[in-house]
Amino acid sequence: MSAVNFEMPTGEINELARQKLAAFEGLAHEFGRCFLFVQDMHGQRRFPAIPIDLTVRYLHALWVCELKDRLLCVPKTIQRYEGAKALALMRQWQAGESAGVVRFLQVKLDSLPFADLTQQYEAAYAAGKPVLAERLAHGREVMLNRSFNLSAALDAVFAVDPEALVAQVREACARHGHSPEEIEAQLDELRSPLCSYAPNAALARRNMLVMMSVGVRLTENAEDAPGDRTERVQEPESPLRPFAEVVIPGERLLSGMADNNPAHLDLAMPPLEVDAPELLRPPTRRDESTETQS
Repeated sequence: MSAVNFEMPTGEINELARQKLAAFEGLAHEFGRCFLFVQDMHGQRRFPAIPIDLTVRYLHALWVCELKDRLLCVPKTIQRYEGAKALALMRQWQAGESAGVVRFLQVKLDSLPFADLTQQYEAAYAAGKPVLAERLAHGREVMLNRSFNLSAALDAVFAVDPEALVAQVREACARHGHSPEEIEAQLDELRSPLCSYAPNAALARRNMLVMMSVGVRLTENAEDAPGDRTERVQEPESPLRPFAEVVIPGERLLSGMADNNPAHLDLAMPPLEVDAPELLRPPTRRDESTETQS
């Protein structure tokens, strides 16, 4: 791909942005499915069993979500999906190396602060805040689901001997489009200019629209429905206050003449200062008689 000038006027879409949008349109439906599946694995759902195929699907979904972020140029402040690592792990797993996958699952699904959340739940309950306590209990349930999903995934990995495990992994990877040859091409794609960071307003708008769509589907449950809210999630007040406004104690609105006239002048505005003020003075009777005699 030839070099593209990213210095475009606001609102214009350069050629690389057009290519990114076109590539994402072919991925949009798969991204929606994969994003929701990642959230399910992270605790929105408790799976009774997670066979090898679902673990491979989880790695596949992380890659799809990573690809979406790169196509739409989402800023990489944190590595939330690690799609390139998921591809590399699937390649190693098909070669018979399982330790890396187990370690990756532990990092993604373990190390959860159950004690801290329980302490917050008990404090909210004791303080007579049932809505906050209910939401904290729901969050703790999500974390517990996540822990159960980790155990279910590891149970399937540990249940068979290495040869049978490799056979299942290769079959699942082929089903999801991740044979060793395909993984090499997918890693190259992540390193290509198409996946480079080249922000554009059109890409940002497309990302906001797709994330609002999957967000609505993700929160269609009783726990996330609007209703009684905690003090941190209140209904907005209109008109909204300025974001950076600081209220000064004892403030008052300065809108009257007395407030905006610190010199206490009779006029709304002070007299103009001129070089010859006598020219502006109205003539007296003496001046008028002098002019008549002349």
